Amino acid sequence: MMLTAILVDDMPQALQVLQADLEETCPDVKILGTADSVVSAAKLLRQEQPDLLFLDIMLGDGTGFDLLEIFPDLKSKVIFVTAYEEHAIKAFRFAAIDYLLKPINPEDLQKAVERAKNLLSSSSNESIDILKETIKYPDSLPKRISLHTQEKIAVVEIENIIRCESDGNNTLFILHDGSKIFVTKTLKQFDQLFSEHSFFRTHQSHLINIKHIHEYVRKEGGYLKMKNGDIIPVAVRKKSEVMALLDNID
Repeated sequence: MMLTAILVDDMPQALQVLQADLEETCPDVKILGTADSVVSAAKLLRQEQPDLLFLDIMLGDGTGFDLLEIFPDLKSKVIFVTAYEEHAIKAFRFAAIDYLLKPINPEDLQKAVERAKNLLSSSSNESIDILKETIKYPDSLPKRISLHTQEKIAVVEIENIIRCESDGNNTLFILHDGSKIFVTKTLKQFDQLFSEHSFFRTHQSHLINIKHIHEYVRKEGGYLKMKNGDIIPVAVRKKSEVMALLDNID
């Protein structure tokens, strides 16, 4: 399957390197053009409708977000290219939007293109909103997360997540309204992502939102009962931490 792409970056050398890397590692991607500013990219996007848009965040006359606001119904799959570090990386992960860190690793480029190919039919507007919010307010914890399933992109309020359960290399999310979302990422990844939120790993296979705990039952080795009635095991080595958590819940 041949894909088309437009590259946007205000650094000429960065554009050249990305173009060369795509030609070498992703021969199924045809580059329709390049742009070095919001204005020039907007002109190009009015002429072309690429499958992929490789977009730098910081441009000389604005940001990549400014460009996306000009085209709210853009169908292209956006892959951000950025020199941002720790905070922005967390923002991308909450938004579940593909990003490439400069200097670009060819293997990461290949993976990003492959993921984009599989998600071309999915809209990412809400995901981009999450990214904008998280980057704009670096001192605030994200309130929403974008979860990719095989069929769609689900945006959920983090406080409405009751728990997450491991299923091999996948994770099952159980929400407050009773719905379930199956995501093709490991529980370990979400454990790291929610480290600053009210989540706790009670067991190798279970990550819970402590705000949804109903009670801790000491019998049968000890387990947690969640407000929705779910029973969650507590690993022996985690019991003291669970008791400390319960003592500190408001």
